[in-house]
Amino acid sequence: MPVPTPDQLTATVDACRDLIRTRFPEGEEGAAAMLLEDGTILTSTAPEVFNASVELCHEVGAFCEAYKLDQAVVASVCLFHRADGSMLVLSPCGVCQERLIQHGPDVLVATAALPATDEIAWRTLREVHPAFWGRVLDSSPWPPGA
Repeated sequence: MPVPTPDQLTATVDACRDLIRTRFPEGEEGAAAMLLEDGTILTSTAPEVFNASVELCHEVGAFCEAYKLDQAVVASVCLFHRADGSMLVLSPCGVCQERLIQHGPDVLVATAALPATDEIAWRTLREVHPAFWGRVLDSSPWPPGA
């Protein structure tokens, strides 16, 4: 899997911010962007639904599009736009980590550079989820010992 360049990571974050600013110029809302192995950047957001139990993560649309294109995800970012104009960095939830793990433990994910909540610290899935349950299975996309 290719290692993303700093310029590619910046472009991925910029694409996410652009989607939020274009689609949601006011109010609080989020979006995601994923960098694929061929350099393509996909963006997506989660539709609002009446029944919160069927909501989707912001990353789902981009994840499905990557699958359709048969491209591996090499980096992923999710941002949340607050009413005051600031943006929070949201690390991938457990479900999104499970989806991204299909692409291996070296996928880069944006996490907040705590204590700053609006600055990005890029980490591998291996760092974010070191005790991934599938590591003990021979059939896992993340081989034992990896």
